[in-house]
Amino acid sequence: MSSLVEEDPTAPRKRNTLALTLGILVVLILGFVLFSRVWTDLLWYRSVDAQQVFTIRLFSTVGLFCVFGLLMAVVVLVNMVVALRMRPHGVPAQAGRSSTLSRYRRVMDARTKLFVAVPVIVLGLLAGAGAVSVTDTFLAWLNATPFGTTDPYFNRDISFYVFDLPWWRFVVSQVMWTFIISLVATAVVHFISGATRTSPLRLSSPVEGQAPEIKVSNPFGASAQAHMSVLLGIIMILIGIDQMLGRYAFAYTDNDTLFTGIGYTDDHARITAKLIMAIICLVCAVVFFVNAKLRRWMLPTSAVALAVASSLVVQVAYPGLVWQFDVKPNEPDRERNYIANQISATREAYGVADVEVTDYSATTTVSAGQLIADASALPGIRLMDPQVIAPTFEQLQQVRGYYTFPDVLDVDRYTIDGQETDAIVAVREINTSGLPEENQTWNNVHTVYTHGYAMVGAYGNRRQASGEPEWIERDIPPEGELNQVEPRVYFGENTTDYSIVGTTEGGSAIELDTPGGESGSGETYTTYSGTGGVSVGNYLVRALFAARFGDINLLLSSRVTSESKILYDRTPAERVAKVAPWLTIDQDPYPAVVDGRVVWIIDGYTTSNSYPNSQRVDLSSATSDSTSSWTPVGSESSDVNYIRNSVKAVVDAYDGTVTLYAWDTSDPVLQTWDKVYPGLLHSVDEISDDLKAHLRYPQDLFKAQREILGRYHMTDPMAWYQQSDLWVVPDDPRYDDTKEPPYYLSIKWPEDDAPVFSQTAVYVPRGRENLGAYMAVVADAASPDYGKIRVLRLSDTHQVPGPNQTFNAIQTDEQVQQALLPFTSQGAAEPVYGNLLTLPLGGGLIYVEPIYTQGKATGSYPVLRFIVVRFGDHIGIGDTLQEALDTVFQGDAGVDTGEGSDQTSGGSDEGSSSGTTTGSEAVKAALEAAVAAYDAADEALKAGDLAEYQAQIEIAKQRVEEAQSALG
Repeated sequence: MSSLVEEDPTAPRKRNTLALTLGILVVLILGFVLFSRVWTDLLWYRSVDAQQVFTIRLFSTVGLFCVFGLLMAVVVLVNMVVALRMRPHGVPAQAGRSSTLSRYRRVMDARTKLFVAVPVIVLGLLAGAGAVSVTDTFLAWLNATPFGTTDPYFNRDISFYVFDLPWWRFVVSQVMWTFIISLVATAVVHFISGATRTSPLRLSSPVEGQAPEIKVSNPFGASAQAHMSVLLGIIMILIGIDQMLGRYAFAYTDNDTLFTGIGYTDDHARITAKLIMAIICLVCAVVFFVNAKLRRWMLPTSAVALAVASSLVVQVAYPGLVWQFDVKPNEPDRERNYIANQISATREAYGVADVEVTDYSATTTVSAGQLIADASALPGIRLMDPQVIAPTFEQLQQVRGYYTFPDVLDVDRYTIDGQETDAIVAVREINTSGLPEENQTWNNVHTVYTHGYAMVGAYGNRRQASGEPEWIERDIPPEGELNQVEPRVYFGENTTDYSIVGTTEGGSAIELDTPGGESGSGETYTTYSGTGGVSVGNYLVRALFAARFGDINLLLSSRVTSESKILYDRTPAERVAKVAPWLTIDQDPYPAVVDGRVVWIIDGYTTSNSYPNSQRVDLSSATSDSTSSWTPVGSESSDVNYIRNSVKAVVDAYDGTVTLYAWDTSDPVLQTWDKVYPGLLHSVDEISDDLKAHLRYPQDLFKAQREILGRYHMTDPMAWYQQSDLWVVPDDPRYDDTKEPPYYLSIKWPEDDAPVFSQTAVYVPRGRENLGAYMAVVADAASPDYGKIRVLRLSDTHQVPGPNQTFNAIQTDEQVQQALLPFTSQGAAEPVYGNLLTLPLGGGLIYVEPIYTQGKATGSYPVLRFIVVRFGDHIGIGDTLQEALDTVFQGDAGVDTGEGSDQTSGGSDEGSSSGTTTGSEAVKAALEAAVAAYDAADEALKAGDLAEYQAQIEIAKQRVEEAQSALG
């Protein structure tokens, strides 16, 4: 009976055609997506005038991909083809006995080209992809600049370790793996093709009186043996070369955990062992080459066994015995010279070779007038903590929910009325996540809320009567002392969404500019007119960006016009990292108003992890503290043993322009990258005076140097080994398990004539909490002493309290508790302790800590209430710095801060100095606070809450007294 439904003979052909069509479509889509990424990147680099970075890296990447991919493909192809030509004719007997081998052989014979092409192409692509990751290594090697200094063991220039050795070790490793994989591929072809003997096992002819002996014969034929012998010989040569290069790698490896670099065991055992193994590998290679003719595997097998045994003896056992029985019992004597070389190299690599360490006999006793010689340093005592008052900025200057400030503000300095003052600054950035959820539409996020507005600044050493910051620059539009000609912020730390800006001539402005407008008017709108961004007027370019961002709205929206631009990759660190991928980026870009424009200043570091005999440091650990946590940007490495602040980068907040200034031109690493990307770096001579006034010593470099100096301030090898004077960074007393951060403030160093803007830190001895040392670096780039690091080493016999001891003493001090009681007794507010600053004053070290109070109601923010001072064991608290100082120094510190000993903070219109002033605003604010307290007392009395009533009455009395003092 015939089937009612006959099969369509064209069905398989249709399925094949459909599969082919789908395959081509997938390839085209993937190709378009890849092309969109490459082309839009090129457009981005053009927009920041850094096209050479894109083209040089692209050609280098493609070149490395092709060279190493072709190397793998060609070597594997040649060896597979040679193996195929060596295959025996006909079907070997053993192939006939194995159905699996027979099937593989038939496939190989029927589709030889496909059998060879697939693994060759796949292996070539994998090898090429692996080579792409060393683009920077290749470019640095190609343009290497000598350091002019040699290492003490191999007498090679430092550049050999930093630039040459990493590249050559990669090349040798890649070539070695190429031949190892070729060996495997060749063995597979020989096995499948049947180029083997009938049986690898046979019985020897029995001798009378003895049992038959089993002998093993090589399974491969004569040609196959010769082929594989040659490949094994080449591999042994490459292993030998790798062993030779490995000798130099001891200069930057951690071997016995004592330090990074060459130690006694390396010098007397491991380096020699590498040389011996290189010679043995060369001998093995000769044996394999000879075996290609002899084809007797006993000799090469024995040679390899000897090489393995020798490796275990000379590279494992012998160094272990030397360390265990010679070095370990006599470690200080054996390692002395190596420690000395390592200390010298480490101090040079981290730029701390010239650090001044001075013994400092800090006094802890107090007397009246003790600070008279240090009066000029008092204005540098910063009362506003950039970490604590971030919520205050949010509440008082955020203006709308779609603006935001960072969690930790920045410290800078400005010259106002002819006097330089420390300032707390932050940029008001756009934050579209602050919009109501229903308003977070594509048009709002990408075309309306496109930019933030203005930088906000407050005096670091002043406050208003209410305890709030006294503003240098505030509000929208900005008002104050900074003269922001262009306050719009299109590029910022928190600006991560792309924006579409610009419109056709005569078109309506749609970008929200000011939420309240000027003079009480409504919202105002603007159109971006900067040079930054990439034009998307071309429809094809729009399609490319739609593919890049996976957003079809770029093609469909009528707001994307012929005059539109797209702004993306908008964070300053991200932009600098793309323009200079060879830099390690400081984690704290900070804003400044320079020549009327808001700019971001970013410090860039040239680093290496292969500087010989220098101690390696994990930047992530060294630079993380209570205010920041280091995360790599781009291709950065956390592991370094050489660092220089070689570049000062500036990103314009309006048009996104990236400018790189070659700051440390003596750095060979910077010189190398300048040759790689010619024309990218600008001379420091092009830095304007206004910009230079805001450049500062970078915090991550200082933190790394602080980490190193904790041990490497000891230059005597025995002291270093015994760790007899080891310093550690104390924990931040305000937070658990986080290091205390360094602080920017102006200090007067002992014996100096005037204070200078500095970055400071303290140490405690390991395992103890008393102060061990005080460290500071001149942070003002305009100073001739910029970058000068000085350390005061405190006496071990006369202890000075450390930060945690001081913080504990402050918290438990009866005066402090009594002063805070009216604010905290009913639980309506809580104290917030500010940064515990340490300054060298009065022949000793003085601690100053601001104390804020913050209510628990929604929208509350910290306000400065008290200043606490500690000198030795003496603690004083006051509403003003003057009052606190006078309390500590027997009623008269010997300085006049301009506040008066019992005055409260005044208004900004009276010209405050290092804390607050008197005046009508102060009186008004104090009386208003008193009235509010009396009202609260009445409410508490009506509610029957006598404790709250009494607390509010005390507050009211205090505020009335403050008003009377302000009048006087």
